[in-house]
Amino acid sequence: MPGPLLMQLGSVAFELVPLNTNDYSHSHGAAFAEKPVLGIMPPLEHVGENVESWTIKGKLYPHKFGGLGHLDELRAMSASGDPQYFVRGDGAVFGWVVVTDVKVRSTYLDGQDMPGVGKAITVDITVKQAGAPGNGSFFGALATVFLWAL
Repeated sequence: MPGPLLMQLGSVAFELVPLNTNDYSHSHGAAFAEKPVLGIMPPLEHVGENVESWTIKGKLYPHKFGGLGHLDELRAMSASGDPQYFVRGDGAVFGWVVVTDVKVRSTYLDGQDMPGVGKAITVDITVKQAGAPGNGSFFGALATVFLWAL
């Protein structure tokens, strides 16, 4: 039985089981243009904010709780390049992001029930801030979020 919602990335829910997140990091900053000037430190001109990014670290225990399908969903999100809605479990909205990287590490490979599948699978997902999808993509993305709730 899943526990409380920790995070939601598009159609992928991070809960206590099957896909848990135990760590995430957030990066943001400012961009500056450097202007070379002879004989002094180059002045820096503020040109705006950098694109925000997040790294979400999660774990799967497929032999006990299942959840291998989440890896396929994450792979599809990355391959499509479509923006996904990103929300923390307490309701804080991070907005639209694209999945730029998914790293999967399997340990304790099984040789009997699920040959080659790790008993513990660690997933690192990197997302970057993006604009909202176009009208056609927007309703498709919105539908996947609401279908998750059903």
